[in-house]
Amino acid sequence: MRYSFSGHETFHCRSLWLKKGIDYIQNGHSLQDDSAVVDLGVGKNMVASIKFWMRATALLHENTITRLGDFLFGQEGKDKYCEDVATLWILHYHLVTSGIASLYGLTFIDFQREKREFDRDSLQSFVKRMCNTPEQKNVYNENTVRKDIGVLLQNYVAPTDLKQLERFSALFINLHLISYSEDNKFRFSEIHKNAIPDEIILYALFDFKGDDLSLSFDRIQMLALMFCMPVASFLERLSGLAEKYSDIIDYSDNSGIRNVLFKTHIDKFDFLTSYYEKL
Repeated sequence: MRYSFSGHETFHCRSLWLKKGIDYIQNGHSLQDDSAVVDLGVGKNMVASIKFWMRATALLHENTITRLGDFLFGQEGKDKYCEDVATLWILHYHLVTSGIASLYGLTFIDFQREKREFDRDSLQSFVKRMCNTPEQKNVYNENTVRKDIGVLLQNYVAPTDLKQLERFSALFINLHLISYSEDNKFRFSEIHKNAIPDEIILYALFDFKGDDLSLSFDRIQMLALMFCMPVASFLERLSGLAEKYSDIIDYSDNSGIRNVLFKTHIDKFDFLTSYYEKL
């Protein structure tokens, strides 16, 4: 897949934008309507940014609200105003895996394999190296990727200056996945193995496997990285889930070959329904 950068108009994803966009479309409008600027009360570039973040978090396909978008933010949405951190984990997972905003998969999976602490320049150099293949010819643009990195950090890193009020509206800062270190450096966090609810992990497992009946160790590592969870901790979590939900998944570790086996087909949204109904 060719990488894709930009599209956000240099705006990070605000906390209420996704709900606002879904309401607007479900009321019979399109984000491409000339009246969207007036109706939504934002600038033209912000309308484009709202649409981009809805697509990047798998809430919008073309101009149609996806099942996930309706499930979370529709008229009967389970968490219309993103009040539960589990909703942020779901959106983060899709932002990393959707492929709409390639920088997020490159950063949380590929780059994090190499570095726990980094600065903007090292991340930019890494992206440039990853784009230096025939498949990614003419994809990389220095200025575009630099802006992309700036927006990613705004999305995830809590501002240190209390005067930057607008930065506190960033949707993903409450996940605490990246923190400011010092000397303009940043650090990936280590998320505790029990920080993410069972149902969200199971949803991600069943989504990530696609039509496969098993998940290889390499794919398991990718999930651990996108959740900023040490691989050993994530494997412990999977082992515990396999014991608790032995009728649907099995965790195998034979001679160091680790994988997750799926015993039955389950609608992944059943896990989300189960979680939100407990709230």
